[in-house]
Amino acid sequence: MKNTQNVLEAALILPFVRKALSLRRMHPDVAKLVEAGRITAAVGQRLSQVAPGSYLVSKSWGAGKVVSWSLRDKIVVIDFAEKTGQEMDLQFVLQKTESLQPDDFRARKLEQIEELRALAKSDPVELAAHLLISHNNAMTLDAFEKELNGPVIPTADFKKWWDNAKKAITASKRIIIPTRRTELISLRAGEMTPAQALIDDFEAARDLKIKAKFLETIANEIHHFSDVNESLPSLYASVETTCRAAMKLNLGHVLELLLIRDQIAKATGVELPTDLTKVTDFVRSEYNRVSEAITTLSAARQREIYDAFPAAFGANWVDKLMGIVEKAGARGMGEIAKIFDARDELGALEDYLRRAITRRSLGHEALMWICRERKMMAANVFTADVGAAILNQLETDFIADGARKTQRLQAMLGEDKELLGDMVNLMDTNEARNFGRRLMECPCFNELDKKSLMARVIRARPETETLVSGEEKSKDDELLVSWDSLEARRAELDELVSQRIPQNREDVKIARSYGDLRENFEYKSAKDMEKYLNSRRRELEREIARARGTDFKGVDTSVINIGTIVTLSNTSGGSYTISVLGAWDSAPDKNWVSYLSEAGAGLLHKKIGDTVELRDHETEQKVFWTVAAIEPFTPWKTSTRNCCIFASSVLPLPFSSMSLMANRFPFTSTNTGLRANARRIPCTRSAIAPASNRNCHAFLSIVSPP
Repeated sequence: MKNTQNVLEAALILPFVRKALSLRRMHPDVAKLVEAGRITAAVGQRLSQVAPGSYLVSKSWGAGKVVSWSLRDKIVVIDFAEKTGQEMDLQFVLQKTESLQPDDFRARKLEQIEELRALAKSDPVELAAHLLISHNNAMTLDAFEKELNGPVIPTADFKKWWDNAKKAITASKRIIIPTRRTELISLRAGEMTPAQALIDDFEAARDLKIKAKFLETIANEIHHFSDVNESLPSLYASVETTCRAAMKLNLGHVLELLLIRDQIAKATGVELPTDLTKVTDFVRSEYNRVSEAITTLSAARQREIYDAFPAAFGANWVDKLMGIVEKAGARGMGEIAKIFDARDELGALEDYLRRAITRRSLGHEALMWICRERKMMAANVFTADVGAAILNQLETDFIADGARKTQRLQAMLGEDKELLGDMVNLMDTNEARNFGRRLMECPCFNELDKKSLMARVIRARPETETLVSGEEKSKDDELLVSWDSLEARRAELDELVSQRIPQNREDVKIARSYGDLRENFEYKSAKDMEKYLNSRRRELEREIARARGTDFKGVDTSVINIGTIVTLSNTSGGSYTISVLGAWDSAPDKNWVSYLSEAGAGLLHKKIGDTVELRDHETEQKVFWTVAAIEPFTPWKTSTRNCCIFASSVLPLPFSSMSLMANRFPFTSTNTGLRANARRIPCTRSAIAPASNRNCHAFLSIVSPP
């Protein structure tokens, strides 16, 4: 009974005790109002937080200290950092400010700034931790720097101080510094050893790039782990789980994680379990994706991955590594070349690159590497064909849909002041002029850039100056072409003028109607096509104006001329037949070459018995041939597209009765001055005779004077 009575008495007394304690914590003036029942205890507690001598913070004014107040007039006077003696309405202060404890970082900045400055010099980690504790253990980097930059650390010294402070903070493991400014800098919860903090950072990261960074930090600070045999197996398992889950979407960073894991295992001697995935496993299984997936990694990491190819593919590693050269990027290309060089296989890579350049299949990244390394590792690959391959890449990318991929290659031509000169110095006069002409006609460059680039070409090869000045146009500027190729050019020009350009104008109008031209892909694509079509039109008009058609009849066969078939032989008994034809008549499948090409120019004016040096485009090796025979080119012998003349003949070959319709179409031989006319004829027995390569139907072999 006595105990029960004591409990009841305590229950009755406790509310009075609490009220007394509450009143004791209040400002005396406020406590009187509460005791008088004029305000509630809750209002009294809030009023006491803005009493004279207390600290508060406003979103607009920052931190301040209350100097005085008048409860009767409802006025509060506050000294802020930016302005002292600021009078404010009591109701406004209660609603728009928050109270601060005297040991809050912001409160200390008002009256203990020198102590904070001294702490910044002696212990930057403690200063940062104190600031974070005052902001609930986390804040943005912008807010963090704003609190320190200026008031505590002079603005001129802040960057240097922060760089040094970050190193000390990272080493302490007490604070997590984010890798992105959009993330929060935060104080770690609870006490952690440096090793536990490192593992915690790795586990908490969600982005694979950040995970790789934290794993690399573990590798660099492995000395923090007192018992690696206990700690690392769980880390290995975590890396394995992450890599298997992210393999499809983030192959590059997965390979980077595996490389760092292997680095840790090698440094500590803690072996990897045999069932864990290896770098070579992913290199084999994801071969087609590897080169593109790792382009964002550092050169050193790419080198490590490519170094795994011999172990992954055994004796086939050379072919496998060359198979991804064109996707590897300029940085990866350099590392691949180093691997080939270190293993005495650089010659195989050079042969591959030369063939790819000749086929115009080499990507812009590999071309950039060749240009950068033209005086060192790529010296044997930097040939006269590189310039044409670069322009081909630029033009192809210019007319393709989507974002341009060759802008860095295009920029390199302008930024590397010696590149164009080095290119054209490898070319003969004809090649240099053709390159300069193509550069001037390239739609990728504006007129000012074209003139600037051509100035470098002219400085190296003065004979190309007439391409810009238009002066001294000589017979060398004339193009000798076949009638077929000339008519094909005319047909292309006609299609451009009558169909493609008008259609493009309509496309531009339609795309413009979509609005917002800054982000209108259809409009940009249509305008790019407009530039290309107009550039191609000007190019065709210039070419056609320079062209002179011929049927190659009456050619002089005492030497190799345009319109001759050449039989070549070599010492091993091999033979090769090649036809040297007009400027636009190249047809590799028929062994036709243009007289402007490297092979054509090398053959011109050679006699029977002369030795010529030609390049094998498959092996890129120079091969010596002897001219064995020269005969006139006759289209009917080699082309299935040629028309035929049917004339009366006594050949015993039977033909069914038929009629041949032909338009009256004259053709002439420039050497004989003879002309043949066509008309309708019936025939029952015929023989095939050669005819003009122009677009006709049939000709009667009647020779008459002009």
